[in-house]
Parts: sequence; C-alpha cells; structure tokens
Amino acid sequence: MTDPLFLLERLAGTQPALGGEVLVDGPEGHHAVAVRRLRAGERVVVADGTGGGVRGEVLDATKAGLRVRVDELLDEREPAVRLVVAQALAKGDRAELAVEMLTEVGVAELVPWQASRSVARWSADRVDRGLSRWRSTAREAAKQSRRLRVPVVSDPLVTKALVQRLEAADLALVLHEDATVPIAAVDLPVGGEVVVVVGPEGGISPEELAAFDAVGARTVRVGDHVLRTSTAGVVALAALINR
Repeated sequence: MTDPLFLLERLAGTQPALGGEVLVDGPEGHHAVAVRRLRAGERVVVADGTGGGVRGEVLDATKAGLRVRVDELLDEREPAVRLVVAQALAKGDRAELAVEMLTEVGVAELVPWQASRSVARWSADRVDRGLSRWRSTAREAAKQSRRLRVPVVSDPLVTKALVQRLEAADLALVLHEDATVPIAAVDLPVGGEVVVVVGPEGGISPEELAAFDAVGARTVRVGDHVLRTSTAGVVALAALINR
C-alpha cells in the first residue's frame, strides 16, 4: 500500500534535513493517531502542499501527533503546461465532486465560475463558505491521491472576468456539445497555461460563447454524448494529460 500522506503547510519554504525529524501535529496528527491509528515503524509522507515533502519512518505516535524521521526528500515539480479548469457553479454536491475528481486527475488550479445559467449562486455572504468547501475538498483529494501539490482554488469569477483570464491564457478551451473538434485533437503549447471552461447544468449561453470566441478561446467536445458538469472537466483533463 502507498504510504499515507499528511499535509503540513508550515513546512512550505523550508528544507528539512535528512536524518532530522518532523512533527505531524494538530488536526493532521490527531487524524494519523486517532483515526488512522499509525504506530512507530510505519512509513508516511509529509508534504507542504506546494510540491515539497519528505518520506520517513514514524518514530513515535502520541497524543501530540507523529514524530517522523526524514529518510527521503521529495520534490514534485509543477509541469511545464499548467492545467486550469474554470468550473461553473453547480447545484448540490456536484461542484465538490468535480473538484475532488479534477484534483485526482492533476488540475493545477480551479476557478469557480458564476455562469449566467448556473442554478447555484454564491451571494456575497456565501462566497467564503463556498470557497472553504472547495478548498477543503481539494486538500483532502490531494491527500487521497498522494499529491504533494494541492490545487489552487482561486476567487470566483463572473463571465467578464473569466473572459480576461481566457485572453491571457496560452490556450483556452471551452467544452461544448456542438463543437466539431475533439479535445484530443488539440495541440498543446510546450509550456504555459491552458484554461478549460466547463459550463453549468443549463449550458453555456450564446452570449458567453461569443465572448469567449472573441478572445480566441476554442470550442471542443469531449465525446459523443452530453456529460454532466461534474464529469466533463475530468474527461477533458484526462484527454489532455494522457496523450
């Protein structure tokens, strides 16, 4: 079984020494000891969420957490092509499901998009709660999939702001059922940012499509059938990565 991963954001920017020790405390330490019931002699990975981490043996497991010996230094470099998904807000738990699966596939950044046809709405008093749920979901999914990098969940954008983001991207792709070009046929840049737009349950409006097209975004399809907003982005990223 793959060594379990625990996140300690305070390690970011530091360089633990081989043979030294790291204390996994706080909520992560409690989960490791009380829930996972890890004990001395077992091996774990401790990451900072930004690509750095260590692998080592648990020396001690107490109420204070895990004391881990640093046996190996880890470095998960960001790929040359940075994959970003602008995910339309969705009703129920579908948005969180999309965040979870996109994290497992390897997305670098998630952008909540308030599309004109989104059923779900993040009013001013709900933004913080919504972002907290997305970020927590991404964090837990990163741990489950043993990612040393937790995807960035940026502040939500309305369509006008998303258009500006697409214009600045090295490649912008909009998933749409009427598109004729399959996403697998699109040539990726050798580096830079690729932004994939996933629409809401009600679809992307003609006005939004026109605005995206005006800044050079390309419409592409991900299959012969209409996919849910919670799965379309996952299929798209899998097609881009596995080529």
